[in-house]
Amino acid sequence: MLSRTAAVLIIVDIQGKLASVMHEKESLFDNNVRLIQGFKALNLPILFTEQIPEKLGPTVEPLLQELVGVSPIAKEAFSCWAESAFHDRIESLTRRHVVLTGIECHVCVYQTALDLMSNGYTVHLVADAASSRTQQNLAIGIDAMKTAGAQITSTEMVLFELLRTAADPKAKDIFKIVK
Repeated sequence: MLSRTAAVLIIVDIQGKLASVMHEKESLFDNNVRLIQGFKALNLPILFTEQIPEKLGPTVEPLLQELVGVSPIAKEAFSCWAESAFHDRIESLTRRHVVLTGIECHVCVYQTALDLMSNGYTVHLVADAASSRTQQNLAIGIDAMKTAGAQITSTEMVLFELLRTAADPKAKDIFKIVK
């Protein structure tokens, strides 16, 4: 189960024109915003990447508005792990539970998940905050990560798992986010 002492949110490549052609893009954007808001409310770290941003463009505006103060990690490799800037930043956090979202689920998110798991991380794929251009590739990516050992979860599951109890002082903040 996720814990606040071990969790980090990683958002992979939700950027530019590619993000605009994702399956159920509005839900993708909304759920990532909720996760960002929840992690910020709980004071938990957030990392986000951009695949060749000079070609694909920046992270989409709804997410960028919430990510003020967090710098993107530019990458060329499909797996975030292959980029030294990402590798160094996540290792410096000493957190081993990765809450993973992003696009495309069957490419960059999938390869990142496998690399993270092979390096000792527990991956919690937020299925309703990840996408691909087609529903079929999204399903294949989710299934492949589940088969490889990732935990499949949802935005609300993550936030309530981190909260643990309605008596938590942050409960009202989280309840507002999921409404």
